[in-house]
Amino acid sequence: MTEELRKPVLLTGGNPQIPKADGDAPVQAYIAAMLGWKRAVGERIDALVVAALPVVAKAVKWNTPLYGVPGQGFFLGFNCTTKYVKVAFFRGAALDPEPPVGSKDPNTRYLHLFEGEPIDAAQFTAWVKQAAAIPGWVPGT
Repeated sequence: MTEELRKPVLLTGGNPQIPKADGDAPVQAYIAAMLGWKRAVGERIDALVVAALPVVAKAVKWNTPLYGVPGQGFFLGFNCTTKYVKVAFFRGAALDPEPPVGSKDPNTRYLHLFEGEPIDAAQFTAWVKQAAAIPGWVPGT
Protein backbone atom coordinates (compact mmCIF):
# COMPACT_ATOMS: atom_id res chain seq x y z
CA MET A 1 0.00 0.00 0.00
CA THR A 2 1.42 3.39 -0.90
CA GLU A 3 1.89 6.16 1.67
CA GLU A 4 -0.76 8.23 -0.15
CA LEU A 5 -3.39 5.54 0.45
CA ARG A 6 -2.61 5.39 4.18
CA LYS A 7 -3.06 9.10 4.85
CA PRO A 8 -6.15 9.88 6.92
CA VAL A 9 -9.07 11.54 5.22
CA LEU A 10 -9.48 15.16 6.25
CA LEU A 11 -13.01 16.22 7.08
CA THR A 12 -14.47 19.73 7.21
CA GLY A 13 -11.97 22.26 8.51
CA GLY A 14 -9.09 19.81 8.13
CA ASN A 15 -10.27 17.59 10.98
CA PRO A 16 -8.54 14.19 10.58
CA GLN A 17 -10.79 11.14 10.28
CA ILE A 18 -9.28 8.57 12.64
CA PRO A 19 -11.01 5.28 13.51
CA LYS A 20 -12.52 5.01 16.99
CA ALA A 21 -10.07 3.40 19.40
CA ASP A 22 -8.85 3.63 22.98
CA GLY A 23 -5.29 4.46 24.00
CA ASP A 24 -2.45 6.80 23.14
CA ALA A 25 -1.78 5.43 19.64
CA PRO A 26 -4.99 6.73 18.00
CA VAL A 27 -4.53 10.12 19.68
CA GLN A 28 -0.99 10.32 18.33
CA ALA A 29 -2.26 9.29 14.86
CA TYR A 30 -4.82 12.11 15.00
CA ILE A 31 -2.18 14.66 16.03
CA ALA A 32 0.21 13.45 13.31
CA ALA A 33 -2.54 13.97 10.72
CA MET A 34 -3.27 17.56 11.81
CA LEU A 35 -2.21 20.05 9.16
CA GLY A 36 0.31 22.87 9.51
CA TRP A 37 0.36 24.95 12.67
CA LYS A 38 -2.53 22.92 14.12
CA ARG A 39 -0.23 19.90 14.63
CA ALA A 40 1.98 21.90 17.02
CA VAL A 41 -1.15 22.95 18.92
CA GLY A 42 -2.28 19.31 19.19
CA GLU A 43 1.17 18.26 20.40
CA ARG A 44 1.14 21.04 23.01
CA ILE A 45 -2.34 20.13 24.26
CA ASP A 46 -1.31 16.49 24.59
CA ALA A 47 1.93 17.38 26.40
CA LEU A 48 0.18 19.73 28.83
CA VAL A 49 -2.52 17.17 29.67
CA VAL A 50 0.01 14.37 30.23
CA ALA A 51 2.23 16.63 32.36
CA ALA A 52 -0.75 17.64 34.52
CA LEU A 53 -2.20 14.13 34.74
CA PRO A 54 0.39 11.41 33.96
CA VAL A 55 -2.18 8.62 34.33
CA VAL A 56 -4.68 9.84 31.77
CA ALA A 57 -7.07 7.74 29.69
CA LYS A 58 -6.97 8.58 25.99
CA ALA A 59 -9.20 7.67 23.07
CA VAL A 60 -10.37 8.88 19.69
CA LYS A 61 -14.12 8.83 19.19
CA TRP A 62 -16.10 10.75 16.57
CA ASN A 63 -12.83 12.08 15.06
CA THR A 64 -11.96 13.77 18.34
CA PRO A 65 -9.09 12.97 20.72
CA LEU A 66 -10.49 12.57 24.22
CA TYR A 67 -8.77 12.68 27.61
CA GLY A 68 -10.18 11.36 30.84
CA VAL A 69 -9.71 9.78 34.21
CA PRO A 70 -9.96 5.98 34.19
CA GLY A 71 -13.36 4.98 35.55
CA GLN A 72 -14.54 8.59 35.78
CA GLY A 73 -15.18 9.65 32.17
CA PHE A 74 -13.67 12.13 29.75
CA PHE A 75 -13.03 15.74 30.72
CA LEU A 76 -11.52 17.18 27.53
CA GLY A 77 -11.55 16.75 23.77
CA PHE A 78 -10.34 18.77 20.81
CA ASN A 79 -10.82 18.96 17.08
CA CYS A 80 -9.76 21.03 14.09
CA THR A 81 -11.91 23.70 12.52
CA THR A 82 -10.96 25.83 9.53
CA LYS A 83 -9.60 28.74 11.59
CA TYR A 84 -8.76 27.29 15.03
CA VAL A 85 -8.36 24.23 17.22
CA LYS A 86 -11.44 23.87 19.38
CA VAL A 87 -10.83 22.49 22.89
CA ALA A 88 -13.92 21.29 24.76
CA PHE A 89 -14.01 21.00 28.54
CA PHE A 90 -17.07 18.80 28.98
CA ARG A 91 -17.76 20.06 32.53
CA GLY A 92 -16.20 23.45 31.84
CA ALA A 93 -18.99 25.42 33.52
CA ALA A 94 -17.70 23.99 36.83
CA LEU A 95 -14.16 25.33 36.28
CA ASP A 96 -12.82 28.51 37.85
CA PRO A 97 -12.48 30.63 35.84
CA GLU A 98 -14.67 29.14 33.15
CA PRO A 99 -13.06 28.66 29.74
CA PRO A 100 -14.09 31.64 27.60
CA VAL A 101 -16.48 30.25 24.98
CA GLY A 102 -19.99 28.99 25.76
CA SER A 103 -21.84 26.04 24.29
CA LYS A 104 -25.39 24.91 23.59
CA ASP A 105 -24.72 22.40 26.39
CA PRO A 106 -24.72 24.45 29.61
CA ASN A 107 -22.04 22.18 31.13
CA THR A 108 -19.54 22.49 28.27
CA ARG A 109 -17.13 25.39 27.73
CA TYR A 110 -14.66 25.85 24.89
CA LEU A 111 -11.25 27.32 24.31
CA HIS A 112 -10.44 28.35 20.72
CA LEU A 113 -6.74 28.26 19.85
CA PHE A 114 -5.79 30.33 16.80
CA GLU A 115 -2.63 30.31 14.72
CA GLY A 116 0.18 32.30 16.32
CA GLU A 117 -1.52 32.65 19.71
CA PRO A 118 0.36 30.97 22.56
CA ILE A 119 -1.45 28.64 24.93
CA ASP A 120 -1.53 29.97 28.48
CA ALA A 121 0.11 26.85 29.91
CA ALA A 122 -0.54 27.75 33.56
CA GLN A 123 -4.26 28.39 32.98
CA PHE A 124 -4.67 25.35 30.72
CA THR A 125 -2.96 23.13 33.30
CA ALA A 126 -5.17 24.52 36.07
CA TRP A 127 -8.27 23.72 33.99
CA VAL A 128 -7.02 20.18 33.30
CA LYS A 129 -6.39 19.53 37.00
CA GLN A 130 -9.79 20.94 38.00
CA ALA A 131 -11.60 19.04 35.25
CA ALA A 132 -9.88 15.77 36.20
CA ALA A 133 -11.11 16.14 39.76
CA ILE A 134 -14.82 16.15 38.85
CA PRO A 135 -16.90 13.42 37.21
CA GLY A 136 -16.40 13.52 33.45
CA TRP A 137 -18.52 12.77 30.42
CA VAL A 138 -19.20 9.12 29.70
CA PRO A 139 -20.19 8.32 26.08
CA GLY A 140 -23.76 7.08 25.87
CA THR A 141 -24.95 9.03 28.91
